[in-house]
Amino acid sequence: MILRPPAFAPLGDSAIAIRFGEGASDELSRAVFRSAQALARARIDGADDIVPAYAVLTVFYDPVAVSYDDMLVRIQAALPDEADAADDFHTPPATLVRIPVRYDGEDLDNVGRTTGLSTKDLIELHSGGDYRAQVIGFVPGFAYLGTLDPRLSCPRLASPRKHVRPGSVAIADLQTAVYPSTTPGGWNIIGHTETVMFDAMRDTPALLRVGDRVKFDPVDL
Repeated sequence: MILRPPAFAPLGDSAIAIRFGEGASDELSRAVFRSAQALARARIDGADDIVPAYAVLTVFYDPVAVSYDDMLVRIQAALPDEADAADDFHTPPATLVRIPVRYDGEDLDNVGRTTGLSTKDLIELHSGGDYRAQVIGFVPGFAYLGTLDPRLSCPRLASPRKHVRPGSVAIADLQTAVYPSTTPGGWNIIGHTETVMFDAMRDTPALLRVGDRVKFDPVDL
């Protein structure tokens, strides 16, 4: 992870990308999230949408209503300065979400062989972590959670599955996640949960938002 002062660049003719660094980490995620919150609070005239990612924050705007240069000035004026970066005073408190997991995934044995860990150690390491929702993406309600214990690091499957059922708990590289719906997927499935990660009928469809914390609780098979 490399955290650096924000760098601005046009993204097409109707967006500005603000890069805060390279890679993925909790520190980068906090910087992006803190800036997204600041821009949202500023209610920048002409800004249509603010989309955070791992290391980049993208602001979409109407190029007919405002020029790139004017939007850039408005964004720069609204971003928190370095002093604000020392605390998360304006950032809403993160919610701790506990997710019960049956560690019965179809890739559990393969992950054990790849990492050299016993099933018991694998479960203890995964459930012992405290994970931050760094990015929401791929499909609605899919939260990329990090950072995984390096001893659990495992590459994605060589051939992704065509269908992964909702509630599948999976790991890949240094991240873990819960599939919110039936989708293709190349992560290693180590367990399952009955927790509903996304429900379009709920007032807040996605269970997790960027910045939330997640703990996995093992349950009996």
